Amino acid sequence: MAQALLNNAFIRRCSDNFFNFVGNLLTPSWDGRLLGIRQLNIQTIIDIGANKGQFAQKMRRYFPEAKIFAFEPLPLPYQQLRQWGDRQQNRVRTFNLALGDRVDELEINSHVLFTASSSLLPTTKLCESLYPMVREQEKIIVHQSTLDREMEQFAGKLLPELLVKIDVQGYEDRVIRGGQKILGQAKACILEISLDGLYEGQCQFRDIFPLLDNLGLRYAGNLDQVVAADGHVRYLNALFLRPD
Repeated sequence: MAQALLNNAFIRRCSDNFFNFVGNLLTPSWDGRLLGIRQLNIQTIIDIGANKGQFAQKMRRYFPEAKIFAFEPLPLPYQQLRQWGDRQQNRVRTFNLALGDRVDELEINSHVLFTASSSLLPTTKLCESLYPMVREQEKIIVHQSTLDREMEQFAGKLLPELLVKIDVQGYEDRVIRGGQKILGQAKACILEISLDGLYEGQCQFRDIFPLLDNLGLRYAGNLDQVVAADGHVRYLNALFLRPD
């Protein structure tokens, strides 16, 4: 039984790594200037929906002195995130938590073969048609908190020039509502936003824009975007900046 569990975990990890690799091949690499973020003296990074730490590791190369706070609710990718974080000379702190607009225990839809696409929201038929690897799912109970609540204990340790990244598969508006104090201090915010209906009840760009605009963050362009065969944009990584 123990060997079967180990084999199953190994297969899942290999599948996850494979689909991440393919995704990186299909998605254009971010320009190293990051739409101007590289010129900022980013000292604190908050990574929400960190998965195994892909974004955090990239930012660690760009901003090696920054303190990183990374949130990931799923146990398997969190293990890898924590292992990496523990090797970063106390510059990375990890949290096995989902973030939203309230403190709660919720079921997350864990995508067995590709954990990065997992969501607190159910996938649509369109999503499962476009990305068949998301069809194998299991429900896992996770703890949810809010960004403001979790970062309150570090209020005196958050250095200026704060960058927040939110990649939560259609749940972005809930995260923003639960983190208005922190986002109100942020210099920059990067969000993955789906334009196609990939998750049931997902927020839209039109929902996100006024929330961040009211916090003083202005839309500054897309770091990248994924385009369908007919030319329309499926999803994108948008940047919001606080004007000087």
